Amino acid sequence: MALARESAAIVIINDRADIAKLAGADGVHLGQEDLAPSAARAILGSSAIIGRSTHSAAQIGQAAKEPVDYVAIGPVFETATKVTGYEAVCLGMVSVAAKSGLPVVAIGGIKLANAASVIAAGATSVAIISDLLASGDPAARTTAYLNELRGAQRSR
Repeated sequence: MALARESAAIVIINDRADIAKLAGADGVHLGQEDLAPSAARAILGSSAIIGRSTHSAAQIGQAAKEPVDYVAIGPVFETATKVTGYEAVCLGMVSVAAKSGLPVVAIGGIKLANAASVIAAGATSVAIISDLLASGDPAARTTAYLNELRGAQRSR
């Protein structure tokens, strides 16, 4: 946390509001099987960032009623990074999530070649894991993403 603070980074802990509280993190990201967002809000307080994973229109609708700051939707495309038990939701579900009124983080199978289409579908941001390592130069790949996504944001 000290290193993150020195860099003005935001730290979100996955699944565990208690660990987020103990660590002094900025928030928590909750899956469908995790603690309810209202309980996490009670633990972390009103200024914490709370996100919720969603995989369907029904889950998006429920998340919009919860005390969350953003929804994650995915997997948008097929992915081998994490077995979620959910099939790819495609860009149409990203658009559904965007209509929730909450910021949308799209995750799953996002690559440089399709990232702009995810933003165009309504995502506020994208979460990328394996494709950052695809070129063997994560710093250069990150720069390529930033350039691609800046262009996508401007054309929205």
